[in-house]
Amino acid sequence: MTDALRPMTKQRLYEQVLDRLRQYVVEGGLKAGDRLPPERDLAQRLGVSRASVKQAIVVLEVQGLVEARHGGGTYLVRDSLDVEPVERMVERRRRLPDVLDAREALETKLAELAAERRTEEDLTAMRDALAHMAGEIERDGHGVEGDRLFHAAVTAAAHSSLLAEFMRSIADQIAESRTESLRQPGRPDRSLAQHRAILDAIAAGEPRQAASAMRRHVRTVAKVRLLDWDPEDSAS
Repeated sequence: MTDALRPMTKQRLYEQVLDRLRQYVVEGGLKAGDRLPPERDLAQRLGVSRASVKQAIVVLEVQGLVEARHGGGTYLVRDSLDVEPVERMVERRRRLPDVLDAREALETKLAELAAERRTEEDLTAMRDALAHMAGEIERDGHGVEGDRLFHAAVTAAAHSSLLAEFMRSIADQIAESRTESLRQPGRPDRSLAQHRAILDAIAAGEPRQAASAMRRHVRTVAKVRLLDWDPEDSAS
């Protein structure tokens, strides 16, 4: 059955609010750290309910574009509001739990095997990856490339061609989960610390500790705002 002829839907009201907010930021020349008008003011000026404005703000938070401070307003995290299409977010939200389950199963075993089989060359690759990630974070980045390099180094250190092939087969989905996780507030530093714990266990040749450290890490990766977001919230 084709999905092409599914019923047409009109743009949700909060999506229209997102379009206006993006335009407002561009025309106002707002930058990272600048504050958006209060939700009440936005609702009045746009002629919509506060619920619709709130849903739009939640979408921006999920995408890591704004930070809503309790009692202190909403601030830009980036210099623009280049919002990902909501339907793409909905699709990613649908598949993310399966991706995270696969990551936990595969990467926990990979860490265990890495602790048994790693070479000095493997350990050097992991250390280099963490140094790269730390440098990205120091430059106000999310550490995405360093994160990728570290997990690739752990996979290589397991010296299992079949498990490595499984990881390659879901590389795109893993990249999505990585980006989703690392744009959570405070997550890059926490992930870096967890990576170091994984490396310590692998370097010490402790398979059980390495597996446990990786499991804790992947379960942290799974804690993202996207999974708490309801695209069919009553504010839509």
